[in-house]
Amino acid sequence: MRELDVVGVRVEMPSNQPIVLLREVGGDRFLPIWIGAVEATAIAFAQQGVVPPRPMTHDLFKDVLDAAGITLEQVRITEVRDNTYYAELVLSGGLEVSSRPSDSIALALRTGSPIYASEPLLDEAGVLMADPDSEEQEDEVARFRQFLDEVTPEDFSG
Repeated sequence: MRELDVVGVRVEMPSNQPIVLLREVGGDRFLPIWIGAVEATAIAFAQQGVVPPRPMTHDLFKDVLDAAGITLEQVRITEVRDNTYYAELVLSGGLEVSSRPSDSIALALRTGSPIYASEPLLDEAGVLMADPDSEEQEDEVARFRQFLDEVTPEDFSG
């Protein structure tokens, strides 16, 4: 398993489909996952530190885990089958729960839990950057981060 950082979410054109972009820690690969608008909003909220007046679903789930004394140890994005990604929540006590990656990522950002992807998944679906220090890659990441700074959660509604 390889650890991933969340670069952020954006709307991919021309499909108008939200995408979350993950980057391999200490590596050259990126993992793009197309997600739903609600989950994109939840991830964007967590990254921007937005605290809604009432808990959203992922906030509620975190609160339930906290109240039950359960911790989210890690998220594992395990595979892609038929263009559908699969993930697992690894909870304290060795419990594992199947989850969509988008929900897992939204929860991990709220709990500060690490996110991992299997090596076979990164080999299959990861986007390899030949030179991780190239200006072209850094420009693309900078453009993505600039987009994240300018986007608001309302951009994902509808």
